[in-house]
Amino acid sequence: MTDGGFAAGSVSGSNPRARIDHTVTSGTFSLDGGTWEVDNNVWVIGDDHECVLIDAPHDAHAIAALIGERALLAVLCTHAHDDHITAARALAQEFDAPVRLHPDDEVLWRQTYPDFDFEPLTDGDGIMVADVHLDAIHTPGHAPGAVCYYSPELGALFSGDTLFQGGPGATGRSYSDFDTIIASIRDSVLSLPSETVVHTGHGDDTSIGAEAGHLEEWIARGH
Repeated sequence: MTDGGFAAGSVSGSNPRARIDHTVTSGTFSLDGGTWEVDNNVWVIGDDHECVLIDAPHDAHAIAALIGERALLAVLCTHAHDDHITAARALAQEFDAPVRLHPDDEVLWRQTYPDFDFEPLTDGDGIMVADVHLDAIHTPGHAPGAVCYYSPELGALFSGDTLFQGGPGATGRSYSDFDTIIASIRDSVLSLPSETVVHTGHGDDTSIGAEAGHLEEWIARGH
């Protein structure tokens, strides 16, 4: 897993209304008794009137500034490791928006939010925002309920910690499994169009085409 050094900004897609706004927040990730410093990507997809947020890491104030005065339709979680959801409740309450998460990650969610509920999200669910679709793809391995979000109109995949530039997300901690993440990437991710831009949970963007030829290397490398 790599860390990013992005500044706040936006990336235009092929749809004239929708855009992808981006910033990075910094904080910690804790699991299995360890704590690590991390930088997390924040992705907001929408137009001048409405948007969705993909992951809510660390800093609710910085993320709220990126959202601005727009209506927030949902906080979409790629998974429930604490560095991706630290600000989820604060933002959901500030913008009166649901938090959506695959229920297989409830055990991780409850480590951070024992008394705050999410709205279940399942494989194949579609989210519409600013005339573009985001399709939820269940990609377990890094976490049981890991989800990627694919927008065909934007030619973009928001991969969370499932796929990075250079390989799959880490699987050496509780609730993760290397063979499972490899199967998820092989069966559900690398079949997307090669030109699809992959916006990751940490670090630099990549593309399906740039990563697709390296699957056997990752398998040989192992965890």
